[in-house]
Formats: sequence, structure tokens, C-alpha cells
Amino acid sequence: MRVFDSHAALFTDYYQLTMAQGYLLTGKAEKKTVFDFFFRENPYGNGYVVFAGLSDLLEVLEKLRFEDNEIEYLGSLGFGTEFLRYLYNFRFSGTIHAMKEGEVVFPYEPIVRIEGTLFETQLIETILLNLLNFQSLIATKASRIRFAAGNRRIMDVGLRRAQGLGGIQASKAAIIGGLDSTSNLYAAFRYSLNIAGTQSHSWVQSFTDELSAFRAYADIYPENCVLLVDTYNVVMSGIPNAITVAKEMEGKGQKLKAIRLDTGDLGYLSKKARAMLNAERLEYVQIYVSNQLDEHLINKLIQQGAPIDAFGIGTRLLTAYDCPVFQGVYKQSVAGDKPTLKYAESFAKTTLPGLKKVVRFFDSMGLFDSDGIMMDTEEDIEVFYDPIKTDQQFRVGGMTGRPLLQKVMEHGHIIGTLPTPTESAKYLSQRFSCLPPVCKRFDKPEQFKVGISPSLMRLRSFLFEQVQKETITKK
Repeated sequence: MRVFDSHAALFTDYYQLTMAQGYLLTGKAEKKTVFDFFFRENPYGNGYVVFAGLSDLLEVLEKLRFEDNEIEYLGSLGFGTEFLRYLYNFRFSGTIHAMKEGEVVFPYEPIVRIEGTLFETQLIETILLNLLNFQSLIATKASRIRFAAGNRRIMDVGLRRAQGLGGIQASKAAIIGGLDSTSNLYAAFRYSLNIAGTQSHSWVQSFTDELSAFRAYADIYPENCVLLVDTYNVVMSGIPNAITVAKEMEGKGQKLKAIRLDTGDLGYLSKKARAMLNAERLEYVQIYVSNQLDEHLINKLIQQGAPIDAFGIGTRLLTAYDCPVFQGVYKQSVAGDKPTLKYAESFAKTTLPGLKKVVRFFDSMGLFDSDGIMMDTEEDIEVFYDPIKTDQQFRVGGMTGRPLLQKVMEHGHIIGTLPTPTESAKYLSQRFSCLPPVCKRFDKPEQFKVGISPSLMRLRSFLFEQVQKETITKK
């Protein structure tokens, strides 16, 4: 199901259209161009990024067009008749190579490569960055939470704290990153996600007493009854009343599914709850917890031996609480038939020129060893250089190498069937198991090896020096 039903063409920055008109009026609109999407730094102090948002992007691009009322609006802004006529007939016709949604990716490597006219490749910059940056940010956070939680169930319950309608894509990205379900009904409907939810304190407060509230809920939902036990007092009231209802359900041949804790010392309270439930032979009743959880608190709770079966994750996931921005960038690498770069005073901000591909190398144990960025026509490269510290190199001789970029769109049409979020999550799980453990840790993870081929390094150096000379000559 499409992320946009209409007006996707206006989901952009104003200057993209002023430049587009300029390209048309200066005869550059149809010039062949290549752009790369990549990033320079992992978010969250992490050792990797989970790539997400591709399926939404491709669906948008395949149907991208300017509607009559949009063209009328642009005319009111002063855009010319020739440009408006061009927009009326515009359809995205580019070709895109990309890594799979759910892939584990690293700094400096081109994750998406867009080939087309200068007009169309420039026009889609904003929507591409918006969709890929945000969803990759959330999916990466979700993968950290999944790693901390192990096999315990994790539910997304953060829609009420999300940034507006971004919560829809955030819930989708959370599933790609490894969560089991979401309370976000709209996202579940739109993306076919697993839905989950319990009750709020207002349910309990709407009854004259807590026990009546629990009984009513159990009567209505006997197959999926989870009771929130902290409206008044967890130990003195909530758990005892839940035990009473659980025993009554047993008498009807039913079982209380779980209790939920949403406040207080979750480590202590979960242990106390487990002991009280077990004392009444209610070992099957599970314990869910929520309240400002993230990977760090989950990790602490597990280290404390807290007997928790499932986590509800809200604010700190869907808002990317500790790292609100993923700074993926979109830069031109080919103009016409010539490789080009964006110049900076150091290689850290200077882009990699030309048509490129990425190959992932695996060690003898089947783990990721390194990624090599090379020219698209290159094969069998054995030595790669650090893209920034070019005096450092690594060898991949004898290792299995597999290309990561694959053609996903040709002449504006999607190739094959787009994966569902659940399918992308399964792919991530497989790939994450191949990531070396030192790259997964939260505290000072080791940075994965990414290198550029000798030919790519020479091309960048040549163009870099050329720009420097031109700059000096102009001065």
C-alpha cells in the first residue's frame, strides 16, 4: 500500500523546483546524471546502520506526477508556462540500484544509486532523503533494542509520542528493525504489521474499583487478557486483584495471559510479581513492562535477572530520543559522461566520484569481514584503502565477495515484488547474525572495515587535485 495517495510531487523543498526550472531553461534538464545516497557517521555511537525506507521510496517514484491543482498552485508562485508544461508531462524514468531493505550498511558506501536526467534525479532529492534517513534511523534504533532484548517479545507503543504522521513510517521501520508488533493501527493496516495492545489506566479508573475493571476486561477478552496492575498500588492491590481474576478465569477453563507494569522500579516489581504469581501456581501468567524503555534500560533489567517476558517500547524508539537525526546525504557522482565530486578541504567531506558498486567480503566462518567500494566495471580487487586515512589498507585475497547493489527500478518501473516489512525484518535478522560481535556492542563498538579500490582512490585524488588547481588559478 502506497505511503502517499496524492501530492507526493510537492513533498519537496521549494528550491528543488527553482533549480529544476533553471535546468530546463539552460538546456541541462535532460543531461544524464548519477547521484549516490550514503552517510558518513553511524548514529547512536553505533557500529552499523539498518537500511530502511526503500520500498516506500520506490512506490512513490513509480507513481510520481504533478496533478492539475498542483501545477495551478506552482503557476501562482510565478513558475513559467514552459516549465509548467514540462511538469504536466513529467514521469520519473530513472534507473535505481540499491541495497536490500533491512541490509546492514556502513559509512561512505553508496547505499542507493540513482541514474537518470539531471531534472529528475535532482527533483527527487528531498523525498528520498526524508524517507530513507528517518526510517533508517528508527530501524537502527529498533535493532539495538532487539539485540538487547534477545528473544523476548517487543511491542511498539510509541505513536502518541511520535512526530505527527511520521509515526506511521516509524512503526513500519521499527518492525523492520526487529520489533514483533505495534499498537499503531493505521501502520498495521497500511503495511500489514502484527498488531498488539493492552489497556490504559483510564480503563481501570472508569470503574468503581480495580477488581471490577479487571473482571470486566477478562469477560470481554478472555483469549488475550493482559491486566495493567499499577493504577493504584502494584503489590498491595494490582497483583492481588490480577491473581483473583486469574483464578476465576481458571474456573471457566480460561487463562490470564499477562500482567503489565508501567511505573516504578521495574526490576524489583517484576521479581515481586513473579514470586506472587508463582506462589499461586500462576507460572504461565507472563509479565510485560513499559515506561521510557530503551536498549540501555532493557540491558540493565536483563542483567539484574528481571523475569520479564515482553517489553513495550514507546518514546525512546519512535522519536529516536538520543539521536534525532540521521545525516544521510545525496550527492552527484557523474555529470554527463564524466565522473564528478563535491570538493571539501579534506577527504572526510569530499565525495567518491564515478559509477560505483559495493562488494561485501566474508571470512571463513561466514561473518562479514569488510566492504569494498570500487568502480562499477572493476573485478577481483584484493587491496582496499581506508577512504579517509588512505595510508591504511586491508587485503581480501581468497575471501568470498558478494555485490550489495542490485537493480530495483528501471526506466521508472519497479523490478520484481517489493518486500513486506516482515520480510525485510527476516533479512535483517540473517544479516545481523553475520555481523562481528565487536561491531554490535553498545559501548565503543569496533568500526567495520570499509575501503575503496586503488582505481577509485586515484580517480578521487586526480579530481581533488584538479579542483584545487582551478581554485588556486582563480585566486
